Amino acid sequence: MSFDLKIILKNKTINNWRLFFLISVPMCVAMIINLMATDIKSGPGVSSMIQYSVRWAVPFIYLVVAASSVQILFPGPFSVWWLRNRKYIGLCFAVAMLWQGLFIFIMSYFFHDYYYADVYFLRDEIEGSIGYIFLPAMVVTSFHFGRKYLSSKQWKLLHKSGIYFLWAYPFSVYWWNLTPYNPDPEPIDYLFYWTGFIAFALRIAAWGKKNQTQEGNNISVLYKIFGGLFIAFGLFMSATGLYWQEAMTAFLTATNWSANLELWIPFWPFEPYLSLLVIAFGTMLYTKPNNRNRMK
Repeated sequence: MSFDLKIILKNKTINNWRLFFLISVPMCVAMIINLMATDIKSGPGVSSMIQYSVRWAVPFIYLVVAASSVQILFPGPFSVWWLRNRKYIGLCFAVAMLWQGLFIFIMSYFFHDYYYADVYFLRDEIEGSIGYIFLPAMVVTSFHFGRKYLSSKQWKLLHKSGIYFLWAYPFSVYWWNLTPYNPDPEPIDYLFYWTGFIAFALRIAAWGKKNQTQEGNNISVLYKIFGGLFIAFGLFMSATGLYWQEAMTAFLTATNWSANLELWIPFWPFEPYLSLLVIAFGTMLYTKPNNRNRMK
């Protein structure tokens, strides 16, 4: 029997709206089952449902972030299928976030004393609220009736900004869970941190590949060496945040203005993303064209 992946991935059952229902219906069933087994008459019970719904949502935003990059880096039937169904994977993320939004409403409305005493932090509230502003706007403009009101540039700006922000929030949460602030991380903290890291690192690698293709192959050896060193250092940073986080945070918030900004600007001063910024800089150097060869 021949095995044609291209034909299998074109099956209607795993494409478009059928894929959405194939994922979202079991997700909702699992959510209801867990809800029935949880005491939601208490603040801690509702809090556990918020965490449970987040764990359903996170993989889908990571898949959305990585979709176009995988197509560039690993072209083939599977990456084509992945990119083709990115919208429906994103809608599955929206369903999980809708559940989370419901539990957050229940928490803040019915258990506000517990919420403000044990859960609420202004910084987290700002970051979470911005995500919930992006999400409905992205869902509405994923369809023609909403998209028609935006130009192509506006649509790309909205969705790219939203995807980055919605990725940044859970990624930062799980990064912080692997620092001294959380002395007892769970296996899922490692899983969601590293999958989130890989999802964005793939975007950086895809950008580097496109940049190298556009500029040609006349890359300076010196730039390649320094770029490779920065990439290696960024990877080292990504695995050792536990050891440098406290010193880095103290350094970045040493001034009063920076310490004050930490209360108001989402993710400031961006410790979870420093390793990715170093990798991006290294990738830029690694793919930088040789100016001499470029002038010839």
